[in-house]
Amino acid sequence: MTRVAILGCGYVGLELGRQLAPDHDVVGVRRSADGVERIERAGFDAIQADVTDPDGLARVPDADAVVFAASSGGRDADAAREIYVDGLRTAIEIFGTRDHPPDRLVYTSSTGVYGDHDGAWVDEDTPIEPTTEKTEVLAEAERIAREEASDHGIAGTVARFAGLYGPDRYRLDRYLDGPVTAGYLNMIHRDDAAGAIRFLLETDAARDDTVLVVDDEPVPKHAFADWLADECDVPRPAKRTKAERLEDGDLSAAARRRIETSKRCANDELRDLGYEFTYPTYREGYRAAIDAYRNG
Repeated sequence: MTRVAILGCGYVGLELGRQLAPDHDVVGVRRSADGVERIERAGFDAIQADVTDPDGLARVPDADAVVFAASSGGRDADAAREIYVDGLRTAIEIFGTRDHPPDRLVYTSSTGVYGDHDGAWVDEDTPIEPTTEKTEVLAEAERIAREEASDHGIAGTVARFAGLYGPDRYRLDRYLDGPVTAGYLNMIHRDDAAGAIRFLLETDAARDDTVLVVDDEPVPKHAFADWLADECDVPRPAKRTKAERLEDGDLSAAARRRIETSKRCANDELRDLGYEFTYPTYREGYRAAIDAYRNG
């Protein structure tokens, strides 16, 4: 592997580029000038282009591996489809029809595609059951990453991320202030999300496969909130059951479905491949945020 193109080089992509840059030729792609500046400050090459624009992607140089890490920015399902389905399909077409197409594609998906499993464990063999329009879009994009990439001779890998956290995304107030609704948290620190992709690329692992990218310990939200409060030396927050939260009249249909879904995501496959976590659980991952809170 010589050159890696990171399309949608945002929260995880910037860290991935920082990790890859010492040993590889890396180019990050963002649609805004501010995004390009952030890539350049991170220490690797940048190109301003929109992943849905064929002419823009045509300016990105040939790459041995393409990482599709674009985000719809929390917008609705139509915006998600434009990015994850149309953008991914455009990227595969642009790179796959070149004289020197990439060997690998990694698409970053979400564990939201599993739907509700009533708190049971899920892994790569568990059938996906998306319950919102947006997770249906993500599931369609997973198929494109595996099947349509293969049509161009590209080995597609789906990396299903659990909930991302890390610098600028710790959200302590959400859990310290409460009230906290029951359910499970499946998490992955930004540095390990990027580290897992780097590992899959550098070891040539999980070709034409799907890998869950989640840490060692899914945790009940109430237990996590209590632990966090104890570590920050503040009172434990108020708690709510799912039924109590669902009685609120301010919930959208999508938010209601998210509350109703519950699962615990297993990382045995990623561990078995040989990845070693920097932050194996939330205890290590939240330490910097807790120290900053206590010292602030």
